Parts: sequence; structure tokens; C-alpha cells
Amino acid sequence: MADDPTQPAIRRLKRSQLPLNALRAFEAAARHLSFKKAADELSVTPAAVSQQIRTLEDYLGIQLFRRTSRALILTERAQESLEALRQGFDLIEDACSVLQSPADDNVLSLSVSPSFAAKWLIPRLQRYYEDNANVVVKIAATNELTDFSREDTDLAIRYGAGHYPGLFVEELMREEVFPVCSPALLEGDTPVRTPCDMGHVTLIHDDSSLDDESNPTWPMWLKAAGVKVGEGQRALHFNQTALAIEAAIAGRGVALAKRTLAESDLKQGRLVRPFRQSHPVDFAYYMVCPEQKKNLAKVSSFMAWLREEAGQSWAWEI
Repeated sequence: MADDPTQPAIRRLKRSQLPLNALRAFEAAARHLSFKKAADELSVTPAAVSQQIRTLEDYLGIQLFRRTSRALILTERAQESLEALRQGFDLIEDACSVLQSPADDNVLSLSVSPSFAAKWLIPRLQRYYEDNANVVVKIAATNELTDFSREDTDLAIRYGAGHYPGLFVEELMREEVFPVCSPALLEGDTPVRTPCDMGHVTLIHDDSSLDDESNPTWPMWLKAAGVKVGEGQRALHFNQTALAIEAAIAGRGVALAKRTLAESDLKQGRLVRPFRQSHPVDFAYYMVCPEQKKNLAKVSSFMAWLREEAGQSWAWEI
């Protein structure tokens, strides 16, 4: 298609021509919609920020802000460019972090949920060390999302919908949910062998799953199974999946457990599935990190090991 002679030619700037200080002032002012707040962030005066913005507008030949007596408003063109510019500065920040890390850095900082760490990761970690004895895995067990711009974290494993803007995201494992209990509950005075037996057992609730709308609760599961229980049904509630599983192992009742987190205990016979019904969920486990960090040797090798372990995990029929 021929160029439109009525439109001005687009001048593509070379890297050596990029006015980085002015762009930094624009990104801060656009984010805050305030020259004063941008100035505070950049440790300069509001007048200096205003001057940088005027310089950038003159340099690009476009207007970036509409200034009113009450507000600072981004023009449409400026709004369209803001996300790409923000991502560009994030990448520069990540690159500087990589440059600052020691060349022989062998400490991998990993953020995972407490239950995933206890029930899936730690039982397998020795296999990683067998081939990577020089790497130290530093685990931060938390349910809080990692702010990679503020925390010294290399990689996170998160259970969710996979929406983590501005980061490298790769699905590690899907998930499904089913009832589990101690083997003793299958052979007790009132054994649990069919869904209809659920009326006389304690139901163990994992309240940490309530934020996942695709994850079934006991009322949902019982209704789907056609089981009615009385209002006096005994129940235990926990805010961590690992605690709910441990209560089931101890014979305190029947828990609705995620396959991934119950797998090790099922393999070792501490838990059994009294019924074969299972429920797939929409949430999954994801490996999450800044784009630049995924290329670090310690991160890429650990992610490769996680992929292999996840594949073996789901290849086993529970």
C-alpha cells in the first residue's frame, strides 16, 4: 500500500536519539497524572518535570497532556504509548538487576504457597539437588503475590487463573479436586465406602479455596453427588490446604483435596480416595517471573526440572 501523502512521515528514533530523561519524566507524570508527584518520585522540582515534558513534546512534535485548571489529562496518543513505555522501563530495571547479580550467584529465591511447598515441592526437592548440588534454593512460603520490582525473588509458583501482566507466565499443572480420607475410615465401625456414607462423618473444609470460584465446596460436591446431610453435620475448617490434608491423614474426617497437593500422601498410603468422583477446576499452577530472569541459568534449569516433575506427577494414575 502506498504511503498517504497527506500524513506526515513517521520518524523512527534510533537508540542513540532516545531522550531517556524526558521519557522517564513523562512516564512518571502520566502514571500519577501530576507533575508534583512525578517530581517527588524523581527527586526533582515540578518545574523540571514540566520542562522535560515540553522538551519531549517539541522533540516528538505532538501534545502529550491537556492542561486544565483542575487536572492533567493524557492525550489519546500519549495514553496509547504509556503501557509500552512502562514495560520498557520495567525491562531496563530487570536488566540492571541481572547485571548487578554476581556472575557466580547460586542462590535461587523461590516464592510458593505454604501448602504447595509442603505437599508437592519439598518431597521432590532432593531429586533436584542430585543434579544441581551447587544451587541453593531459598523458599519463601507465602500466599501473597510477589512484587518482583520490590522483592529479591527469582521465580514464583502461583495457583490462579494465570493473569500476571508484564511477567513471563507458563502453566505448570492443571488441577482437579476429589474426596480423600485416612484408610482407617474405610474399615471403621461406620465405614466410608459410598457417597451416601458421608452423613455420619466429619467434613473437612479447605477455606483457602474459597477465592477460586471453580473449586467445589462440600455443599456443591454433595449436591452434585445427590447426597443430603443434616444441619448438624460435623465439620472442621482450615485456612491452609496442607492442614486440611493432615487432618484427613489423622482420621479426623473426609477432605476435598486438590490432586497435586494430596498426591504424595496417596502414593504412600496415608490417604485413600473413598470414591472415584473428581472435579476439574479452572485454576492451575503457573511459573511466574520477570522476562529477563527466565534466562538466568539457575532459573531456566529449575523451570526445566519443574516441567519434568509436573509431567511425571500427572502421568501417575491416582
